[in-house]
Amino acid sequence: MIPDSGWFTEICEECGSAFSIKLKEKVHEEQTPYQYIEIYETETFGTLMTLDGLVMVTDKDNFIYHEMMVHPALFAHPDPKRVLIIGGGDCGSLREVLKHGTVELAEQVELDERVTRVSEKFFPELTESNNDPRARLHFTDGIKWMADAKPESYDVIIVDSTDPVGPAAGLFSEAFYRDCFKALRAHGIVVGQSESPLFHASIIKSMRGALRAAGFQDVATLNFPQCSYPSGWWTATLACKDASLSDFRQDAAAHKDFPTRYYNPAMHTAALATPEFFPEALG
Repeated sequence: MIPDSGWFTEICEECGSAFSIKLKEKVHEEQTPYQYIEIYETETFGTLMTLDGLVMVTDKDNFIYHEMMVHPALFAHPDPKRVLIIGGGDCGSLREVLKHGTVELAEQVELDERVTRVSEKFFPELTESNNDPRARLHFTDGIKWMADAKPESYDVIIVDSTDPVGPAAGLFSEAFYRDCFKALRAHGIVVGQSESPLFHASIIKSMRGALRAAGFQDVATLNFPQCSYPSGWWTATLACKDASLSDFRQDAAAHKDFPTRYYNPAMHTAALATPEFFPEALG
């Protein structure tokens, strides 16, 4: 059953706002040990997945999020071979990682296996690389995975998590970032989704401070549109172990041998620009 209104509405109480999508039908729902998954077919956004009543992914705009979570970090690294994704159960970030020919191993650690299995059925384009021989899927706690990770075992760590509440809260902590720092090789980069700069500047400020405290030399926040998330304006925050994030492999990005729909070198550079209110909001 779809709501009587015919619309899915996500209310952001702390922001005093809401976002609605016109629905056709509900095609799946289930309660997992961790969360409640719903899948809808919509009028104009294609397939929609929600977790505990919050928009996670739509056919309409997921490409922006997944490309900006992955390609800026991988092109900022000189030679990314071993990549770890924490979360990312819909597998869109994994697909983007595996577009890079330098990548020899891409491990994904997702707590809730059902998110991935449901995505394989309803978002086949996002999960099309799941059987790539370089991919490894692990269904376990990402925080423990990082705590147990061998030193200098990854080049890039992507934290494709839900909002920093409940089990995901620890993925935004200094202790977690210290584990990331330890697990990264020289020139290693960690990137995590960091919410809306308009609504959640305090989260970004806390996240950047925790990354600095964990030992990362440079921290940068990327801005990009994401119409189905609160405010329609989203960020990813990167941190590099021992180099500047203002430099990236621009020529390689310009001549990449795979397609993207949003990311290119100009968008990479533009995403690093900050609005005037940002320095004050971040203290």
